[in-house]
Amino acid sequence: MNIRVFYFFLALGLCVGFTYGQNTTFTALDSVYITDLKLKQYSTGRAVLQLSDGITRLNRPLLTNTLNFNSPIYFKENGLGMVSSPSFRGTTASQTAVIWNGININSQFNGQLDFNTVNSGAYDEIAVRGGGGSVVYGTGAIGGSVHLNTQLEFIKQQEHNLFLQYGSFNTRDARYQFKLGTEVYSLSIALAHNSSDNDYDYPDGGTNLNGDFQNTALNVGLGFKLSRQHSLRFFSEVFDGERHFSLIRASETRTKYDDLNTKNLLEWEYDFSNFTSIARLAYLEEYYKYFGNLDSDNFSFGKAKTTIAKYDLTYAFSEALSINSVLTNTYTSGEGSSLGNNYRNIFSAAVLIKHQLKNELDYELGFRKEITNNYESPFLFSVAASKAFSKHFSLNLSGSRNFRIPTYNDLYWSGAGNAELLPEKSLQGQLGASLTIANFNLNLTGYYNSVTDMIRWLPGSDGVWRPRNEDEVRIYGAEAIANWSQKINAHSLNIYGTYAYTISENAQTGNQLIYVPYHKATAGLDYDFKRFNTGIQAMYVGEVFTRSDNNSRYNLDAYAVANFSLGYSLGKEKNYELGARVNNVFNAEYQSVVNRWMPGRNFSLYLNLKL
Repeated sequence: MNIRVFYFFLALGLCVGFTYGQNTTFTALDSVYITDLKLKQYSTGRAVLQLSDGITRLNRPLLTNTLNFNSPIYFKENGLGMVSSPSFRGTTASQTAVIWNGININSQFNGQLDFNTVNSGAYDEIAVRGGGGSVVYGTGAIGGSVHLNTQLEFIKQQEHNLFLQYGSFNTRDARYQFKLGTEVYSLSIALAHNSSDNDYDYPDGGTNLNGDFQNTALNVGLGFKLSRQHSLRFFSEVFDGERHFSLIRASETRTKYDDLNTKNLLEWEYDFSNFTSIARLAYLEEYYKYFGNLDSDNFSFGKAKTTIAKYDLTYAFSEALSINSVLTNTYTSGEGSSLGNNYRNIFSAAVLIKHQLKNELDYELGFRKEITNNYESPFLFSVAASKAFSKHFSLNLSGSRNFRIPTYNDLYWSGAGNAELLPEKSLQGQLGASLTIANFNLNLTGYYNSVTDMIRWLPGSDGVWRPRNEDEVRIYGAEAIANWSQKINAHSLNIYGTYAYTISENAQTGNQLIYVPYHKATAGLDYDFKRFNTGIQAMYVGEVFTRSDNNSRYNLDAYAVANFSLGYSLGKEKNYELGARVNNVFNAEYQSVVNRWMPGRNFSLYLNLKL
């Protein structure tokens, strides 16, 4: 039956592709283009949180810090700059999809992304989308997705932006962006470098040893409008990082982790009649080396190469109704010290339908099916609707089935991989409300998520840990996202915040999952007056369990952290800005992972140039 459903979608996609309408309406290309168009087009019934350039510059450059202080996502971090894992709506780290210019970039090895290996200064747009999105974005989009986009602007411009920052622990942060364009072509270059000795003091009198790191990211976007109907776009990124892993005790062996990740994406867009055709070809490569002893040249490694061919065709019956078929083939070859040489090929077909009715009711439908020899893939669907009752108030509703595929480590780890694993499956629904009054906006969302066939690594009778489909998890909770802004003469004020209440419990035991706080809240305030600007950020995280039996003796305490910044602009057009920051103003003593203390109060100075 699954095979028949798959071929039905394949045939439908091909039929739409080769059917020509009678109209010759031309759809003009926008002057600003982001390749992840589905983030806006197919997020009916879901709140999308956009982070502005100003917010990202208020934070340390690594993505963990940016999202920790500005989104409902909770992060457990093994010390500043160390391994960082998200928990989005009570899910695991591998159940949050990270989308680069519309392409899923979660690791082929462990299914997740370490958010401290992403430099936020390399992107024009960072967005957070709550709820399931596997129909559009594939594996891992169960708790939600994080989107990293490069923006191409087809306008006449030449712009340079240089941001330099130096702070405690010999921390250096440099970000450079260059944009050049006309109505015919657009070039965007972003270069970011971050490094730190990271030798901060612990509350108990110790010091963070072997915690130094450095990373460099280069992101390039290039687009051409070849004619009224044809355009080409190319995106490329290189991330090169070296990170030593902090020690818990000085007697431990010093280790190091190097990673080199590259991403390339080529797009050809062709508009004809009422059709929009986009052909994409992507090539991704991830390569890591782990040195278990810094005094030795020996290392373990892993290397994965992924090629993605994707054909995306949209037919607009009218301005209110469109259908989108997406055919994708993903081929991955991987090798590693404990993996051998393995490959897998995944073919998928998806259909998306969006309809806007005259009574302010919008709805969308989505279906997806994958075929591979490596595991049995479930049939995925999504349905969503949004109803505006007035210009101030709207309700939205959505439901979806999502999944996460077994990773290379799960399937092929030497002596332990399990080729019989099933994908993790999720069935979820959410109800939301949006209220807008003058300059105030509030989004409230309640959700329920049932995750089955959770993959866990457990010891066998022979003492060897192996993965198997084990747990069922029930997740439910609520989120709030609010923003208020006001401008009076030379005064400008913006207040924003998020709150998340999360229950994520093992269906068999009723226990809350470890490292999932019941409460997390963030708040921020930005105030500008003439040439002065100031900002305050705050984050509160409730206590978390660190034992699966919820033994409160081992809980991590709740904590609250606040940051403060002050800047002054120079020049006739305020093109130069000098500023200072105080992180962890109140010198809070906190940790998000047992025995992994975060830094106390620390300082930095920055210079921002716009030419």
